[in-house]
Amino acid sequence: MISRIDCQPRIARTTLILALLHCCCLSAQEESERPSEPIRVAKQPSNSSRRIAPRRTSSERERRFRELAKRVEILEQKGAIIRQAAQLALPSVVHIEADKRPTEQQQEEYGFQDGVEGYIEEAGSGVLVEIENRCYVLTNRHVVLHAEIDGIRVKLANRRVIKPSDVWSDVSTDVAVLEIPCRDVVPARLGNSKRVGIGDFVLAFGSPFGLSHSLSYGIISATGRRDLVLGAEKVRLQNFFQTDAAINPGNSGGPLLNLRGEVIGLNTAIASNSGANEGIGFAIPIHMAMVVARHLVKDGEMTSAYLGVELESQFSPEDSENLGLPYGGTRVNSVTAGSPADQANIRVGDVIIRYGDQKIDDDGHLVSLVGFTEIGSEIPVLLYRDSKKVRTVVKIAAKGSGSIIE
Repeated sequence: MISRIDCQPRIARTTLILALLHCCCLSAQEESERPSEPIRVAKQPSNSSRRIAPRRTSSERERRFRELAKRVEILEQKGAIIRQAAQLALPSVVHIEADKRPTEQQQEEYGFQDGVEGYIEEAGSGVLVEIENRCYVLTNRHVVLHAEIDGIRVKLANRRVIKPSDVWSDVSTDVAVLEIPCRDVVPARLGNSKRVGIGDFVLAFGSPFGLSHSLSYGIISATGRRDLVLGAEKVRLQNFFQTDAAINPGNSGGPLLNLRGEVIGLNTAIASNSGANEGIGFAIPIHMAMVVARHLVKDGEMTSAYLGVELESQFSPEDSENLGLPYGGTRVNSVTAGSPADQANIRVGDVIIRYGDQKIDDDGHLVSLVGFTEIGSEIPVLLYRDSKKVRTVVKIAAKGSGSIIE
């Protein structure tokens, strides 16, 4: 049944149409009753003054396609660099699955019943490396944390799944190493992460949301990021690259590459309000991650590098400027007798302004640099003492149970 309200618009519309037709008829009748006027023909422009748009033939269209193709070839050649770099690195990228015992928070979140044992499968990434002619997977500690070795599976790019024979990890750096058999594996080529700078193009491999061997692209946004709050367990030694290449849950442990297909970092964390990529990701420089990996393989733990100084944590850029220094640095409050610093003639009151090839920003910066230094390395150090620059060389030693800065 049609309601009255529905009928009203139809009647009104019909009346309107009839009224318009009636008006048109009247107008036509009035026009016919008017006296006729001479018809004026508009003057056409001459052929010489008239401009006619040229008609594009199919052959001209093909010519323009060919011109565009030549220009695109330049971009495609540059795009081929990314494709080739990815193809070279892909065999060295692995997908990691780990069966973990849920934490109390996860038990509540996922509805585990009291007294019932269960596991949560989490996915991450890793990269194949070679240390002392043996094969390992380099990844983040949090990727395999709370997982038993039998519950860890490593999937290669060729879809072959292998299980690690041993696992080591270090809480101070969030680095982990998994030992695997060397049969049919391709270790990655490592780049020089010390030369990486802001603006460098990078590629990030990983398993975002479990989608293994995925690639994203971006640049290095910043270097030397420290003092980041990463999970419940504090990562004490920090000196991250920051990148806008898409890094999501599951990318952790995957390699950050340069355009040569070389590994320059280990994707580790993101800054995000949503839990997904927001253009701020962090990666451990590969030369630092490899220092930790070699310690873990050799000693089973990270051996602390030892300098033997206590630093003034309140030394500020203003203090540095008052001393006439153009940039930061950190001031020495005390020196341990017999330590590497003592043997290098570093004194109380000295301001350490350069360690190796790195300008020192503050005490935390020096702590991280020393912590990632190979034991036994001889590092040139630049000091500021009594309004003069003083150069010395420190031979970094190991201190089994001590800290980097004493």
